[in-house]
Amino acid sequence: MEQYNLCIIKPNKDAFSETFIQAHIDGLAGNKKVLYGGAFPVYDHEGKTLIRSKLGLLSYLIQKRIFKKKNIKVRTRALYKYFKEHKIDVVFAEYGMVGASVTEACKMAAVPLIIHFHGADVYHRDTVAAYAGLYQDAFKYASAFIAVSVDMAATLKEMGAPANKVFTASCGVDTAAFPLLDISSSAKDFLFVGRFVEKKSPQSLVKAFKMMFEQHTDARLWMAGGGPLFDETQELIAELGLNEQITLTGVLKPEEIRELMKRMRAFVQHSVTAANGDKEGTPVTVLEASSSGLPVVSTRHSGIKEAVIDKQTGFLVDEYDIEGMAERMTSLAGSVELAVQMGKAARSHMIANYDIHMRIALLDSIIQSSITNKN
Repeated sequence: MEQYNLCIIKPNKDAFSETFIQAHIDGLAGNKKVLYGGAFPVYDHEGKTLIRSKLGLLSYLIQKRIFKKKNIKVRTRALYKYFKEHKIDVVFAEYGMVGASVTEACKMAAVPLIIHFHGADVYHRDTVAAYAGLYQDAFKYASAFIAVSVDMAATLKEMGAPANKVFTASCGVDTAAFPLLDISSSAKDFLFVGRFVEKKSPQSLVKAFKMMFEQHTDARLWMAGGGPLFDETQELIAELGLNEQITLTGVLKPEEIRELMKRMRAFVQHSVTAANGDKEGTPVTVLEASSSGLPVVSTRHSGIKEAVIDKQTGFLVDEYDIEGMAERMTSLAGSVELAVQMGKAARSHMIANYDIHMRIALLDSIIQSSITNKN
């Protein structure tokens, strides 16, 4: 296909937990322009505001901050002009809220729109309710909707997305950047990496570790990340007398996480459905750990059910089955041979089904198809 102009729109300029978006920016074909600044982009690819006039910016801010409007004509018009000025052939929106917000501008410019959903944009009840009308407009106009798990694809169809436009494509992992580690002489060290939020239930993981620690007093747990439940988790660790056994590292850089993985026996994450309905998509950290040859102990939750094959590449338990998780962690603490066996199977599973190059190729084909079908 001839070269084309691809506009990628994302909510955040930089976010440590959104490596999957950077993978798309780095890997997708086309002449790429990246916009950002919330559910609707505020800034263009040079970091300049899309709305050029001071009066227009003032009007936008009043409508957004005071009247809480989501459909603001002055910014839609500015985005439309950007599409025309830069001869954009197709728009790739990261997150449903973003795609829904830019649908009208895409329609005005007659530009195909692809929306990549990731998690809260499908499951968080208040978010879905707030964007309900815009979602329905997007379902009618957009060329494709990408879900990161089979469960999410089914939910999108239930919400009204046309079944023939829904594609399942989880985020991928660069298996070359996360090579197989030798864990045959690893200590009984377990690793969690992620935000300290309700859907990752860090307290459940701490409680499971406490139960496992009673049998393996030389075990250790490393928890990397930050978030609203960080302090609460820290308090629970102290309450259970585990300050010496559990290390809270705070947010780490990708290279620091890769170094930490080298000393681990397994990766652990107790994902659950939050009270507000929020769920995981397919956690990239689970994919990275699996690619590195770490068995994963997690829950039967969303895309994790596909990324982890129970009893082959790791273990899965029901949400909030803390005792069950403790038992699976105990099995790996007691047998490094089992951990090695599962870790190798996990890497093979990633290479065969989750390699980032496969994912990018699929996304490229969806993008190119949307341009071809438009023409």
